Amino acid sequence: MKTIAQLLQQVPIFQVLTEEELLELAPLFTEKKHKKGKILFLEGDPGDEFYLIKSGVVKIYRIDDSKEIILSLFRDGDFFGEMSLINESLTRSATVETLEATTLYSLKRSVFIQFMEKSPKLIIKLLEATMERLRKANEQIFDLTFLDVRSRIVKAIMRLSLEYGNATEEGILIDMKLTHQQLANLVGTVRESVTKVLLELQMERMIEIRQKRIILKNQDALKDELI
Repeated sequence: MKTIAQLLQQVPIFQVLTEEELLELAPLFTEKKHKKGKILFLEGDPGDEFYLIKSGVVKIYRIDDSKEIILSLFRDGDFFGEMSLINESLTRSATVETLEATTLYSLKRSVFIQFMEKSPKLIIKLLEATMERLRKANEQIFDLTFLDVRSRIVKAIMRLSLEYGNATEEGILIDMKLTHQQLANLVGTVRESVTKVLLELQMERMIEIRQKRIILKNQDALKDELI
């Protein structure tokens, strides 16, 4: 299991820090363990903490007309809540819930600000990470507006393979369990549509599904779907 300092080295925000600075920052984080189904915070809650995932999976989502819309899925090594480090008056823009037993490291804004005063280059990396998240959000809005359901599902599979894929002899394994409903909430459709498209992709030998994990069997064919 990686230590907090090792995890911090992989977080874009903290990659500008020296090893000495990382070792100084690491003890400022607090470790918290949560069971599956734990709501970490709700949309509209005050936000003053940054989170780094040591192990587990969380979903970031909003509720629109009683329908859940998943904005992101995060797992080991991912981070969220970075906006709270910029502005103390901001409220949470989405709800976060654990999808399995999860261990997190959290950092209070007040502590981060004190450390940042010693290393102002951190704010540049923080802004860069925030802009990248904004770019991805804009892309997601475009997809929901202009792509058909099959294309949205294929694109989501390709994106997840880039973020969480592991090369195996059988193809690229997305190392994250996904239900059809969760995938539907991620691409803005209904579960029945996801089930239909996944069945089609399996029959066309583009993917295979084992124990709720997707294996990409033919990446080139999947890419061609998006041209």
